[in-house]
Amino acid sequence: MSNETSAATVAVVIPSFNRMPVLPRAIDSVLAQSRPADEVILVDDGSTDETETLQHRYPEITYIKQENQGVSSARNTGIREANSHWVAFLDSDDEWLPGKLEAQLQCAEEQPECPLIHSDEIWIRNGVRVNQMDKHAKAGGEIFERCLPLCAISPSAAMVQRDLLLDLGGFNEELPACEDYDLWLRICAQHEVLFVDQPLLKKYGGHDDQLSRQDWGMDRFRVKALHDLLNSGVLDEHQEFSARAMLLEKCEILEQGAEKRGNLQLLDELDALRAGYD
Repeated sequence: MSNETSAATVAVVIPSFNRMPVLPRAIDSVLAQSRPADEVILVDDGSTDETETLQHRYPEITYIKQENQGVSSARNTGIREANSHWVAFLDSDDEWLPGKLEAQLQCAEEQPECPLIHSDEIWIRNGVRVNQMDKHAKAGGEIFERCLPLCAISPSAAMVQRDLLLDLGGFNEELPACEDYDLWLRICAQHEVLFVDQPLLKKYGGHDDQLSRQDWGMDRFRVKALHDLLNSGVLDEHQEFSARAMLLEKCEILEQGAEKRGNLQLLDELDALRAGYD
């Protein structure tokens, strides 16, 4: 396979855990792409529903089943299994529009130096389309600062060079949530990203098994990600200043919540963490 050919190949990784009611919608949206994927990898993260039957319904996809280890592990398994230059992620409850891969691969051909490409999206909450708040607006270029407050890139919108994912060790499997926030920070601290300024997917929310509903105080995991990033040695002086300020801001917010809940253990942990940055 030539370098030119390999640079135009893309693997789709779909992690899933007990999402049989919506998973076929995600898979069908990949198979309906105007520019077909070179690989489609479904990683079943220990589902106990009928997910396993989909390997017979969709013989063209690669089906991998593993013990339940979380979404980061499932995505990392897919990354390792892939053989393509690019890896595109699709959460099992989301849906791509038909031109998603074609638009992103065209963008990659025009600016091959950028290792991550994402796009805008349509939000559906409880079956109704909703408008995004300004803080969720997507962008391209040097977006490290935009990535600090909250997750600025949706996994289902992202297409990333596989070599970079492997170099960075993929998603942090120690984080039960905000693993995407963590990875985008690590990438955007060192690279510009490309942005396709049009919605290329539908992102569904409002259901009970969303990770963001299962873990209270999501900033706990963002603080962990910021702490790890600050200790990684990859930030320049300005980035370090901004990341430090954001960590302290999030610690203050968490402390207020911990005081209301009487969570003395968390308060002690936050006090110890802040002592290293104040």
